[in-house]
Amino acid sequence: MKRIAVMTSGGDAPGMNPAIRAVVRSAIAYGMEVYGIRQAYSGLLAGDFERLTNREVSGILQRGGTILQTARNDEFRTPQGQRRGLRRLNEHGIEGLIVIGGDGSLRGALALHKLGFPVVGIPASIDNDILGTDMSIGVDSALNTILEALDRLRDTASSHERAFLIEVMGRNCGYLAMIGAILGGAEITMIPERDMELSEVAARLEDAYLRGKNHAIAVIAEGSKHKINEVAEYLEGHNVGFEVRITILGHIQRGGGPSASDRLLATRMGVKAVEYLRDNVGGVMVGLNGQTLVPVPIEEVTERTRSVDLAYYDLADILSR
Repeated sequence: MKRIAVMTSGGDAPGMNPAIRAVVRSAIAYGMEVYGIRQAYSGLLAGDFERLTNREVSGILQRGGTILQTARNDEFRTPQGQRRGLRRLNEHGIEGLIVIGGDGSLRGALALHKLGFPVVGIPASIDNDILGTDMSIGVDSALNTILEALDRLRDTASSHERAFLIEVMGRNCGYLAMIGAILGGAEITMIPERDMELSEVAARLEDAYLRGKNHAIAVIAEGSKHKINEVAEYLEGHNVGFEVRITILGHIQRGGGPSASDRLLATRMGVKAVEYLRDNVGGVMVGLNGQTLVPVPIEEVTERTRSVDLAYYDLADILSR
């Protein structure tokens, strides 16, 4: 294999740039040409390919986001769009493709694989909801951002005897909220996988106030049964002792430079993805199993999303008392 391409797709995640850098530099070391596809599957259909050399990826290791940019594309979901994408790859003489992204991105990679094209996926999703890997690129950086916010909000909460409700990302997966609550010392954890009734939230906060605590923190995943405004409205109608304030972290969780852990994981996965293509291993995602990188069939990866380990939720509950 002499010419490969790389793209970043779906939601951006800290660590995508180190992964791109690793793909380019390792591929060149193995005697391959590398092309970057801008704007993911939209760029693939438009033929937006750019030759990448060591120079183009110099100085991006510490940068957040993705130099290749990312976009969503409905046309590629259709069989006609997928065949058109395959034609664009063939027109540019591309012999293998590396897709860096989440569940939807990997579904696109699977479609190309089923058309007979060699594809390798790299999991990148701050939600850590991708099956077949213990950790995805971007998760550690997002958690660090959440913890910094929690620590700062705790300072002001303590100064004013307030309860802060903090919404973090996680529409279908509560990993960030669950681990963020443990590491940030939160009193309340609300995730999509485990319901908590509003009466219990109020009771816990009131108990914390009566025990003399001068602040309280609730971490709420955006996909929880009860939305953050609903929780705040309920608490304001039930005197729990604390004043209640809302903070929605939003997309700042995706931004910023990647952590040391994410830089290392992205680098290892980028090199391994190139090695798979070099060895004619396609239709797989690079997964992390313990400390070992393993090939996981993309077809298995896209069957369902990764579930959170609810033992961590129970741990958060124990530590919050």
